[in-house]
Amino acid sequence: MTPLANATKTADGVMVNGFVLSPVVEQCNGCDRVREFEGEQFCSSYPVPASKWVGGRCNFATHVKAEVTAAAKVNPLKASKRAAKGR
Repeated sequence: MTPLANATKTADGVMVNGFVLSPVVEQCNGCDRVREFEGEQFCSSYPVPASKWVGGRCNFATHVKAEVTAAAKVNPLKASKRAAKGR
């Protein structure tokens, strides 16, 4: 069963279980959570996809890989104590 099985079309978007879903934005293309209903695409996880992309990247996006940050700095004194304990 698709998440948009009980959906009805309204003027604002698509109504599913009391929530109005807005159409996806361009950044959502390629995401596994996008579902199609009557020729338009909607997010199955969040009702307003545009607001999820405001801060940079949507945390529901399955098509965007997280950036790998630099390794965390290690305190040399703590590292030597751990090494001495055998951890």
